[in-house]
Amino acid sequence: AAPAFGTTVSITAVHGDPATARDAIDAALREIRRVDALMTVYRPGSEVSRLNADGVLPRPDPHLLRVLEFVQRLSALSGGAFDVTVQPLWLLFAACAREGRLPSRAEIARARSVVGWEGLEVSPRRLSLRPGMSITLNGIAQGYAADLATAVLREHGVYDALVDAGEYGAEGARQAGRPWTVGLQHPRDPEALLGAVEMDGRYLATSGDYETPFSDDLLYHHIFDPHTGVSPTGWSSVVVAAATGVEADGLTKPMMVLSPERAEALLARFPGAGAAFVAKDGRLAASRNLPVLPVAEITSSS
Repeated sequence: AAPAFGTTVSITAVHGDPATARDAIDAALREIRRVDALMTVYRPGSEVSRLNADGVLPRPDPHLLRVLEFVQRLSALSGGAFDVTVQPLWLLFAACAREGRLPSRAEIARARSVVGWEGLEVSPRRLSLRPGMSITLNGIAQGYAADLATAVLREHGVYDALVDAGEYGAEGARQAGRPWTVGLQHPRDPEALLGAVEMDGRYLATSGDYETPFSDDLLYHHIFDPHTGVSPTGWSSVVVAAATGVEADGLTKPMMVLSPERAEALLARFPGAGAAFVAKDGRLAASRNLPVLPVAEITSSS
């Protein structure tokens, strides 16, 4: 385990040689921390912070460029439901939360006026933002870190491992015939599980209204509908499985924002992707290509 992304990330590996496993884990954790150092908004020296401060970043790191190229594709496919330029909204709500209040409609409108993914220009030569804009990659960097970590483990000859970079990636199995299994947090009870997912080679990501709430009723939280400037009201959480961590992590946000029909259409654009939707009362409301084991089955098989 190691600190990254403002939390503790961890890797569990199964291998016949403990020294090989330790070396692989150390290398994978370094990759996770490297992504954090590049893409965090909490360190002034990160490339994302420099872009936000200056409005331009020449010769971006290839990892940052790769993520932002995917970001722009997902924004276009989702009709702007995914948008990394929502950072002004996050800053506004966080500042108002420290004052014990919610933003006014006028404040939200001002922040939303500098939100719009088309104002982010991405090329290998430089990144640029329109005046007043800023980005956050908190909704996608952890999935990308899981991608890099599992790739490093494979390079070191470790083919049975579970990566928790805030979002999950898995290789192989924890033991013969026993796949890695990830529990899904109940959105209304932090001590309870809603169910679990057996890792089948896809990556797994979750977004929920309980993660960073701005109001006690959880109606205002860190996930924003870029078109309204406030949080979507449909689901308490969404879980997505996809071929890559960056896809799984990125897709959870538009799955929260879009109508069920549009969410399903977007999901279909990513071969093999699946999602589970959790209602505001904590019930599993729907699932698409993502089997969720009930709690009783988790208990009996553990």
